[in-house]
Amino acid sequence: MKLKIVALAALAMVLPACSSIIEGTSQEILVNTNPSGANCELIREGLPIGRINPTPGAITIKKTKHDITMNCQKDGFEVATYLNKSDVAGATVGNIILGGGIGWAIDSASGADNKYTSPVTVTLVPKTGGQPAAPAAGIVEGSAAGQPSS
Repeated sequence: MKLKIVALAALAMVLPACSSIIEGTSQEILVNTNPSGANCELIREGLPIGRINPTPGAITIKKTKHDITMNCQKDGFEVATYLNKSDVAGATVGNIILGGGIGWAIDSASGADNKYTSPVTVTLVPKTGGQPAAPAAGIVEGSAAGQPSS
């Protein structure tokens, strides 16, 4: 019985922070836009955490339980927003089963038990309106109002 307790204690010492070891506390996020050449700002908890300019590009971020909002912009296109949700990393379940609450607590505190979607593709929509209207028939651009053009 005493041997089982020692073995479990040793296992608990080795396995905590399994996600920290396997998954790490940072992650690279690859961002593509359609069309390419956009400027994307990454925001978490209302604060900018990085920028990719131009796309496609990648950025390495610290993982947390908080979602990341990506705002991408390019001249002639509406601002496109993508919400990259923080999700549970694959090694977390095994860590809870094998390492118990201690390992999960360590991984949770470090962000290692989280992950974000990568690669991400954001589609930008062309701006509508704001384009100068074509001149009306019979009116030549640059002529004075009320004066016939020659």
